[in-house]
Amino acid sequence: MKKTALHELHLDSSAKMVDFHGWDMPINYGSQLYEHEKVRTSCGIFDVSHMTILDFEGKDVKEFLMKILANDIGLLKEDFDGLYSALLNESGGILDDLIAYKLQSGYRLVANCATRESDISWITSQVGDMDISFSERTDLSMIAIQGPNTLNILSECFSPEVSNELIKKRPFEGLLENGTLITTTGYTGEKGVEVMINNEKANSLWQQAVMSGASPVGLAARDTLRLEAGMNLYGFEMDEKISPLECNMAWTVSLKDKERDFIGKESFELKKKSEDHHVLKGLLFEDKCIVRSNQEIFFDERKKKKGIVTSGTYSPTLKKSIALARIEPSDREKCFTEIRGKIFSAAIGQPRFIKRGKIVF
Repeated sequence: MKKTALHELHLDSSAKMVDFHGWDMPINYGSQLYEHEKVRTSCGIFDVSHMTILDFEGKDVKEFLMKILANDIGLLKEDFDGLYSALLNESGGILDDLIAYKLQSGYRLVANCATRESDISWITSQVGDMDISFSERTDLSMIAIQGPNTLNILSECFSPEVSNELIKKRPFEGLLENGTLITTTGYTGEKGVEVMINNEKANSLWQQAVMSGASPVGLAARDTLRLEAGMNLYGFEMDEKISPLECNMAWTVSLKDKERDFIGKESFELKKKSEDHHVLKGLLFEDKCIVRSNQEIFFDERKKKKGIVTSGTYSPTLKKSIALARIEPSDREKCFTEIRGKIFSAAIGQPRFIKRGKIVF
């Protein structure tokens, strides 16, 4: 079982540990609902060191990443800024979703731990005779600090200069401080940062942030937070058979540069032109129920027109059940599902429920 540099800190708390894709990770620190609420109202801190961090350099590195990423790495003009993208296969399915950052020495990709081995194998297979090299940064830990009070917490953890610079940053922008990359990204729908820091410094940052008011948050609340924010989870909203068009990720595929020929481009354009694909929508259920992934939803009494729930949960913020579902494009505003012989109805809307603490569904 893999352990992060922060593992001993988790064991010293009331954390409940679970196996998460081969990592020993905290599912909660006592109360999932409390942790969720702290991120929405104040500040939470997450150990996300299980994420896969890959650094790329070499003469052909930009050309290579423009080939394998669906989004255009050329859009990154400033060092330490990032963009959300996907790795596509030739048929236009998603091999992984990730964030790419521009570094002074090259680029960094932060990908999912569940797809680590397949990502590295696939990337390696695409190198050919191009002048690039990449390495996994196992010497780095990754800590996410999220919530409306994030900047106040950071002012206690970093120099005043860093705090002042972060205030000016927009989403997906970043800075480097003594080898630590701090970026305005996150997986909660709240204001916050993700910090990639040397393993030896990780414990100190964690302890300082907690002493300054950040509450430790586990995987369970991380999932309810991301679902309220309409953020995808690999293996649920997307996989190698799902197009970005079918999981609200079409905006991450850049077609502006007509000359750029990235992997999966032709398949993506054909599917987009045909309009023969499902779309991802948000569902807000009127009555109390538990809706999980793979639950079927229907649009007519004969149950012939249907869709499928990709992720579902109880929303601590809305106090109702919510879900993301893949359905046929339509102007329908209602759907229903059957659970243990009982019918439950839901409103259909955009696949996002909360943004910066406000209900937007």
